Amino acid sequence: MGDFRRVVGLSGWLKLSSLFLVGPRQTGKTTLIRQAFPRAKYFNLLESNVFREVARRPELIRQRRRPGENLIVIDEIQKLPQLLDEVQVMIDSDRDLRFILTGSSIRSLRRAGLNLLGGRAWEARLHPLVSPELPGGILLRRLNDGSLPFVLNSASPRKALEEYVDVYLGEEVVSQGAVRQVEPFSRFLNIAALANGEQINYTKMGADCQVAPRTIREYVQVLDDTLIARELPAFTGTKVRKPVASAKLYLFDVGVANVLMGRGRVEPGTEGFGRALEHQIYLELRAFLDYTHQPLPLTYWRSTSQFEADFLIDGRIGIESKGKEFVTKRDYKGLLALAEEIPLERKIIVCAESQWRMSDEGVEVMPMQEFFTELWKGSIIPIPEAAFQFMNPELFPDRTRAQAGAE
Repeated sequence: MGDFRRVVGLSGWLKLSSLFLVGPRQTGKTTLIRQAFPRAKYFNLLESNVFREVARRPELIRQRRRPGENLIVIDEIQKLPQLLDEVQVMIDSDRDLRFILTGSSIRSLRRAGLNLLGGRAWEARLHPLVSPELPGGILLRRLNDGSLPFVLNSASPRKALEEYVDVYLGEEVVSQGAVRQVEPFSRFLNIAALANGEQINYTKMGADCQVAPRTIREYVQVLDDTLIARELPAFTGTKVRKPVASAKLYLFDVGVANVLMGRGRVEPGTEGFGRALEHQIYLELRAFLDYTHQPLPLTYWRSTSQFEADFLIDGRIGIESKGKEFVTKRDYKGLLALAEEIPLERKIIVCAESQWRMSDEGVEVMPMQEFFTELWKGSIIPIPEAAFQFMNPELFPDRTRAQAGAE
């Protein structure tokens, strides 16, 4: 597929501040930066010689800056978080200087005092590829192989994913000193993948991993710190139907989850297809809210009587996912039950039907690809005009031009 045009527009960020660009390995952080700023000064801490040099002499970051170089990129800053002290001094001494600091883990940075930069650098997260960055018609492939750029460009995507899981996920966690024992954590990763999109049950997972429930809580935090997974909180604002309070856990990529759980090929009409679709919807919603800078609560709802809505945005928009070619009222009964408790502005069920329709109960039945298209158009959740300054004008030309004109 070649190179991909990304939603994130880095220039808008750098007009205002330096930038922490975080995201799992191989999401395309370095490629995005090099395409946008080929002449920037680069320090890639994954290169052993660069790492050794600046570890011994952090002042090299400052001394190797040539006159007129106003952008310095430090890749994988979490490997040497002590460099943040040098970065802070340089930013304070030159208001025109900008840094882009990339990282695939925020664990070391938090421990070393990421907040010491105190507003001198903003944080942005880069996700695996999302719908507007990809050609249409490859949704089924994404539900099988995920959306990491190097995987979609690979002639053997499954093998590429397996190597990525074996090498990166284990190494990243171990290199961060995040776990004391690798073997139980490896078991936990597989169990977490099998429970992907399910409520977190610390006691059961602990029994399966042969560790204490408190250790599972630590492992879940490790997944968050190393950007491997995120929790989806439960919505607890209903009164008539008692809600559950346990969060769900979603890994950062569908393909990675497929490999970890040993799932075979996903085909329409199977249970695996429905679960993979739900996972992908979560990932797109999470990326959309991050990229458009909207701190709207993204939750799910489940009652103790087993009514459920897969996703709830800002307590206003309910979304259910079904990998079926024809849905009935039974498939969205959870949305209808939730709407009896709180006023929903929209009720949407995303499915494999071929055309949009409105059910007699006021539920929008929306084809999968149409849902993703409408989401990124801002038709489901409006995109604030101010957000377009941080987005790629090639993907949103009309909106970014309008935003620039308003300035």
